[in-house]
Amino acid sequence: MELFRRTVSASHRSAVVALTTTVVMAATFCATSVNAQAYPARPIKLIVPFPAGGGTDLIAREVANKVAVTNGWSIIIDNKPGSGGNLGVDTAAKSPADGYTLVLGQTSNLAINPTLYPKLPYNPEKDLTPIVTIASAPLAMVVAANSPYKTVADVVAAAKAKPETLNYASSGSGTVAHLATELFQKTAGVKFTHVPYKGAAQGSTDLIGGQIQMYMSSVPTLIGYIKNGKMRAIAVTSPKRTADLPGVPTIAESGFKGFEAVTWFGVAGPAGLPKDVVAKLNGAFNKALQDPEVQKKLAGQGADTMGGTPEQFAKLIHEDIGRWGPIVKESGAKVD
Repeated sequence: MELFRRTVSASHRSAVVALTTTVVMAATFCATSVNAQAYPARPIKLIVPFPAGGGTDLIAREVANKVAVTNGWSIIIDNKPGSGGNLGVDTAAKSPADGYTLVLGQTSNLAINPTLYPKLPYNPEKDLTPIVTIASAPLAMVVAANSPYKTVADVVAAAKAKPETLNYASSGSGTVAHLATELFQKTAGVKFTHVPYKGAAQGSTDLIGGQIQMYMSSVPTLIGYIKNGKMRAIAVTSPKRTADLPGVPTIAESGFKGFEAVTWFGVAGPAGLPKDVVAKLNGAFNKALQDPEVQKKLAGQGADTMGGTPEQFAKLIHEDIGRWGPIVKESGAKVD
């Protein structure tokens, strides 16, 4: 009889433990499901690591607004420029991994800066969670509206006639604009003189004013100057002509077959973001990018919408770190 009592008691304890475990697991599952359904329960901050009014900022605001309106979310744009975009990306990387602080990174601060900066405060592949690629944009080679250079061939001829006398602007050493021009010099067998600025605005002003002879920067950055007639676009760096500048040839068409350099933009968050949050954000941004009006507005800024999976964005970052790294080293680019 005593043995029977002990056996029943042991069975009872096992049943209680099993029931308790089941209840805990169920509660955890329910809590996770509720959290996933509730997200976002408060405003989401999207850091733009460049000043307001620039190409990155315009793309961020257009897409974020569509996501917010469609889903009934609140998304706040937080411009946090500095250190070539590193300040804003680092802020996002060090934020809580809850989905309420995101960043719109781009080629320069996610793929170029890891090689350019010897002590980068974040590792793009370890400290961030890729969410979705937003857009890509070619660069445009521009000269002032009153420049004697009408084609890429004119620029190359001038540079070969008097090496290093043709000045070109960039928005900073090691930026896509700088490295794309370095790549072009190598391809064309010419040598310009690099004049780095801290951002795109002053370089544009000096080009128009005649202090600089040539500038290569992203189409979203330059499109306004081109359309109002202050700059003349003589080439774009994409494999095909861009829809917003159909009359402007590619550099490949201009005699340098195979030349290509584009910049891209993508949303990321801190490392360790919950998978359900990543999935919800990815779905929301992809839906926004499929909207014809968003595509039209981004095209008006010289950008092509992209989209895709987090894995595809992660692969893009990894491959471009490998692509731009050698170019940074060959250029001898140094941090401003």
